[in-house]
Formats: sequence, structure tokens, C-alpha cells
Amino acid sequence: MRLLVVGRLSGQLAAAVKMAMAHGAKVQHVERTDQATEQLRRGQGADLLMVDYNLDIAGLIAANDAERIHVPVVACGVDNDPVKAAAAIRAGAKEFIPLPPEADLIAAVLSAVADDERPLISADPSMQAVVKLADQVARSEASILITGESGVGKEVMARYLHVNSKRAERPFISVNCAAIPDNLLESELFGHEKGAFTGAVARRIGKFEEADGGTLLLDEISEMDARLQAKLLRAIQERIIDRVGGTKPVPVNIRIIATSNRDLAKAVAEGTFREDLLYRLNVVNLRLPALRERPGDVAVLADHFVKKYAAANGVPVRPLSVDARRALAAHRWPGNVRELENAMHRAVLLAVGPEIDAEAIRLPDGQPLMGAVAGAEAGQGGLAARAAQTADAVSRAYVGQTVAQMEKTLILDTLTHCLGNRTHAANILGISIRTLRNKLNEYADEGTQIIAPQTGIATGGYGASAA
Repeated sequence: MRLLVVGRLSGQLAAAVKMAMAHGAKVQHVERTDQATEQLRRGQGADLLMVDYNLDIAGLIAANDAERIHVPVVACGVDNDPVKAAAAIRAGAKEFIPLPPEADLIAAVLSAVADDERPLISADPSMQAVVKLADQVARSEASILITGESGVGKEVMARYLHVNSKRAERPFISVNCAAIPDNLLESELFGHEKGAFTGAVARRIGKFEEADGGTLLLDEISEMDARLQAKLLRAIQERIIDRVGGTKPVPVNIRIIATSNRDLAKAVAEGTFREDLLYRLNVVNLRLPALRERPGDVAVLADHFVKKYAAANGVPVRPLSVDARRALAAHRWPGNVRELENAMHRAVLLAVGPEIDAEAIRLPDGQPLMGAVAGAEAGQGGLAARAAQTADAVSRAYVGQTVAQMEKTLILDTLTHCLGNRTHAANILGISIRTLRNKLNEYADEGTQIIAPQTGIATGGYGASAA
């Protein structure tokens, strides 16, 4: 974590800095608030500002906001004046650290405010397969596209890739392309020179230069304007950028990770996303399954969030009751991991007694999670229960079969579903048409009847058409 200390380094503040460094923080120091903003503008980024509460904290935050620089601030003070401490919080500081410092408090504030601790937690086989692929490519220099629904943990995966890369000791810089207006995003990414446009009162280093040597995450890249996509493509291809209003190119050494919750292939077909940019970004694709597709992760994530928010709120860690775990497993989680995290945060605060029961796990509208699940089942005539019974019966039918037999059943059932259309079946199965043809020829040689294309009629061979 990068810590920028603002203020005179008296003995007690220096001691706090040493403690922060002992907990892994990389520390820089300036004495004045204007120097802090200027340093951030020059691209010497920070994840957290520790500011003497005798300085103008409100002015510092306002100056940073004017430059679209958003870094959390914690205030600190030697004389522990409660009036000054309260004023610092009202000015926008997230926390107050009294000096002389306590090591545990420094560690807690660094962790809570900077939120560097975002472990990638998984127990479900479908997610484990993605993590295994991530481990394979993390140390490469390849650009990676992370896809999946909103809330599945795409940024967590991006940070995991960075931490396990050769660039782990260098900056990890994230830009939310959807949160910044189009007319400002170019300057945010590439920086600008003084006088490049109205309000450009000084040179501003963009995220590409700030991430030099490290990793740049382009979050929700599908929302980027088509004109800016062309400039981004050049930056990725040539590893050089042009600041807005600049006269000479600036070389950069970065690794690109991008995320999207939209189908970029569809966006290409619709003309809203450049195909050549997609090829550059999508060297490796990591698709994160939705939480409903990885049921084995629900319980372990819930337990993690219970411990996290119990510690953050200073309350004892209560185990989840059997009914609570049943309610968690039955919910569809349309908001994915983000929804689960918020639900467990509420549950930690609402729980009474020795356990977190199902009543404490509530949706944003206050409805108990168990009640919502029960209501959905009742409204659908017990559809969920019947589906569970069907799934159990199907799974039992596979017991005793070999993998080859199960593969054959899956291929033939999919082909029947597609009325013999080989191309459609191959797409659903996620295999090439060539692989499908070879499998069908193999089954035909064994004497299996193979459905003919488009007819729905079984034949003794593969059939002439490969539609």
C-alpha cells in the first residue's frame, strides 16, 4: 500500500510512519497540502493520505476533487484535541489516529481505510478452475479480459493477478471507465499538459503513466467511447501515449487487465466496440461464474464476511445457524458476491443471541432472506423443490457411468436438442465442429444411431450435412 504523509515529521508522526512501513506500507512525505496535491497530479500516486489535523484537510480534499483525484484521508494529531479531531472528520477524513501511535491501531486503520485485504476466496470447482487458469497466466505479460456479471468479483480477480505477477512490487492502478464522463476520461487515462483546455492549470499525469512498471485495470471497458478506443488501441500496441495537448509521445511499461459485464463480441457486432481492440485485450479470457453457478462458494464467502464485519464493527463473531445456511444456499443472489457481502454485513449488525439465524439475513428492503425464498417457491407452485428433486434424480442416473459414457450421453442429447444442427450443438458444448464430427463418427462406428441434420430422424451414420 502507498501512503503519503502530509505534515511536519515530528517525533510522534515519524513513529507512526515507521509502524506503517513495518506493516508493508510504502511511504512518501510532504509538508504542505498543496505539495500533496501536486505530487498526486504528477502521478506519484497514493492509496491513503495521513494528514496532520492542524492542516487544511477540507482544502486538500477539495483541491484533489478538482483534479478528479480521490484518495482517502486519515487525520492524526499529537495533542489529541477532540474539537480538532471532530473538525477533521467533518472535513472529510475517514478516521482519526491519536499520537503517540499504537501499532494495532495503525494496522487496523491501514487495512480498513485502504481496503487492501481483498482475498480471493473460493471452494467451488467451477471457480477453482478459473483460479487455476489465473495462476497459469499471472506471471505472463499477456493482456487479460475478465468477464462476468456485475458483482462477481472481477476487480478482486484483477488484484489477484497483479499480486501474483512479476509486477507485484509496482503500482496497481484502477480506472472505472463507466464512472468518468467521456470528455474527462481521455485526460484521466493519458494526462494533459498545462493549458491543454480550460481548467488545465498544470500538467497532470494520467493513469497510464501512474501505472508505469505495474498493472493498469480498465474496469468496465465496454463503456468507453469509440473515439477513445482508437487511442487506447495505439497505446496498447505501441506502449506509448500522448498527453492531451502534448507535443511528444511518452513511453509506458504496463500490463493491461480489462473487465466487462457485457458481451463484447455482441458489442463488436453492434458497432459500439472495436474488434481490433477486443483482440488486443482478450489474449486470455477469464470468465467468472455467477454466484448461483458456484454454490460451493456461498458458505465460505459468508463465513469470511461474518468475520470481516464482526471485526470492523467490534462485535463478537457468531456462527451461522443451520437455517441461515439453508437460506443462503437457496437464494439466487442476483447481485452476486457484492449482494452476499452486503447481506452478511447487515446480518452481523442485526443478529442477536449466540448464532446468526435466518431472520437476521435480510434483503435491502428489510425482508428476511428465508421469507423471500419461501415466497418465491410458493408463488411458483413449489417449482424450486421440484427442480431440486429432478436434479437429484438426474444425478443419480449418472452414478456408475464412466466419463466416456457421460460425455457420449451429453453430446447426443445436445444434438437432439438442436434437431441435428452440428454447428449449434458444438457451440453449446463449447467444442469445435471438428471435434464434434470426430465424436459422432466414432459413435456411428460403434453402431449408435445419430440424428441427421435438421430432420430429427436418427440414421446409422454421421450424415452428409454438417449444418
